[in-house]
Parts: sequence; C-alpha cells; structure tokens
Amino acid sequence: MANATRVSYASLSPWAEVDNIPPRGLKPRLADLKGKTIGLFIDSKRAAKPMLNLVEKKLKERYPVSEFSYFYSIIIKEPAYETDKKGQFEDWLRGVDAVVAAVGD
Repeated sequence: MANATRVSYASLSPWAEVDNIPPRGLKPRLADLKGKTIGLFIDSKRAAKPMLNLVEKKLKERYPVSEFSYFYSIIIKEPAYETDKKGQFEDWLRGVDAVVAAVGD
C-alpha cells in the first residue's frame, strides 16, 4: 500500500442553532370551555367536516352550555386570511374564544 491516498472526512452536527425563546400560543390558554364560543375551522378536505362534527359532539357532552361556530375555507392550499374571505375570517375569529382546526384527507 505504498501508493495509498489519505482521505479525510468532515463530521457535521445535525443540530441546528435554536431560538431560546420558549414557544407560546397566540392567546393565553383558556382555563375552561364552559360558556365559551368554540370556533371549528374546516378546510377544503372532505374528512374535515365529519371530524369536526365529532369534536363538536364530544365537546357538547363535556361543556353543554358552550356554543360552536363554523368557518369553511373552500380554497385549496390557500390560507383563509390570504383570500377574498379575509374580512369574514377575521370577523369570525373575533367572535370565538377558541379554535379547533381540521385538515382532513
């Protein structure tokens, strides 16, 4: 092996630099859903509505005095706030205390 070539490799770490600010929600978490209006966001996928209907049923069993409000986003792969329904979406958000979203395939 007199003609052997030396090969070296660089070792890279798979860890990225991380922002040390802890994640937080857009609003503080609700302590209870009793008497709250819960928004159910349905995207354009066919399974989203049946999934949220079940979520509503189960939440009504636990919080019978809560109300529910649906928002339907029928434009595929476009956030509701980037469509001509932006104003309706923002109005809907102002009228709910919490949101459950479903993306159903």
